[in-house]
Amino acid sequence: MLREVRDRVRARYPATPSGAPGIALPDLEPLVRARDAALAKVAAIGTVNPRQGGPLNGLAQGLKRVVARLLDWHVREQVIFNRKMVAAADAAIEALAASNRALAAAGGAIAEMQSRLDALQLEDMRTHWAEWRQGWEEKLARNEIQFLRSVADLQTAFSHRADLMDANYRDAIRAQHADFTAAQARGNLELQNQLVANMERVKLDYERLIHTELRLIRQRGLPAIGAQPAAGKAEETAPFDATRFAERFRGDEQTVKNGQRFYMERFAGKRAVLDIGCGRGEFLELMREAGIPAAGIDLNAEYVAACREKGLEARAADLFAYLEELPEESLDGIFCAQVVEHLAPARLPGMIRLCASRLERGGIIAIETPNPECLAIFATYFYLDPTHVRPVPRQLVEFYFAENGLGVVEFRTLSPAVATAPALASLPEDVREALFGGLDYAIIGRKL
Repeated sequence: MLREVRDRVRARYPATPSGAPGIALPDLEPLVRARDAALAKVAAIGTVNPRQGGPLNGLAQGLKRVVARLLDWHVREQVIFNRKMVAAADAAIEALAASNRALAAAGGAIAEMQSRLDALQLEDMRTHWAEWRQGWEEKLARNEIQFLRSVADLQTAFSHRADLMDANYRDAIRAQHADFTAAQARGNLELQNQLVANMERVKLDYERLIHTELRLIRQRGLPAIGAQPAAGKAEETAPFDATRFAERFRGDEQTVKNGQRFYMERFAGKRAVLDIGCGRGEFLELMREAGIPAAGIDLNAEYVAACREKGLEARAADLFAYLEELPEESLDGIFCAQVVEHLAPARLPGMIRLCASRLERGGIIAIETPNPECLAIFATYFYLDPTHVRPVPRQLVEFYFAENGLGVVEFRTLSPAVATAPALASLPEDVREALFGGLDYAIIGRKL
């Protein structure tokens, strides 16, 4: 009876065998307990809960039993379904228990196989120890060779780096030497330029001294500057509308300014510039744009009024009277464009003498006038202006400059005649340059 009870209990509560080492088997105990609880509920269907004794409780119990028996046909299918589900749970538990037993058997087989493999591996190690040792020694030799190669590569890289550092050092030393040599050359060049400038200054001082002595000797028999007659009043005003005349025959203000821009670098850095015959103020405007203080004089009151409307400093004055009122060496720049051809030939030396006396040492004077070496001006341009007296050759201006201590710095022809008379292009170039060059010329001098 005990064995039968044990078999029934084992059938209802199958034990989970311990798995092989390293294999954890699932525990079926919670599933069995849930099966038993469900089976207890199935068995309770159709029963009546007990009550205490007594007539009333006995009557109630009897009624309950009758009702339970009456409802037995209604719950019969549910009871059958519940029993089937419990049977299905029993089958599932049995299947899981069989799976656990199979896993346990597999684990045991694996453990036994592992032990056999360990024994075989040990035996293999004993058998092939000599071969393994030889392979290990070969591998050690290869590693040693690789290590020596790495050391050799490192040595080569170090040598290359050392060579590069040495080359860079030599390049740096060479560059420093080149910089030092260049700086020394620049210093020598600056010293040479300074020496040349000093020699030029000494030369100018020497020429100025010689010129002063020669001028004193020559002027002992000449009358004083103040003894010369004043400018004639007949030439102070033009017999026509000067503004309209200049606009038509000389060009608009912008054209005149563009033609005078090359003077800017000659007057750069000056502090007191006088424009003799300032006209409409083109040169004064260029001076203002360059930040150079400049003033102008002109006999034409309309021109002076136009300059003042532009905010320029200008006044109506005769050039001889104005220059005589100025202190000597009070100017460092004089500009005179299209004026000297309006003067009588006898007045030109006095004008240049006054200009030279009012210029400080190193001052610049620029005179612009029609070029008599260009025959085209006599055909049209020169005699268009009825106030022109006669053209002034540049050789004469250079002579007056030399007489009054002015050295010629630059000579330039302006307004090419071929630009206004294209027919001149058909002439040979040497003939055109000799007889039909620039309509005007500019001569620039500096006081010695």
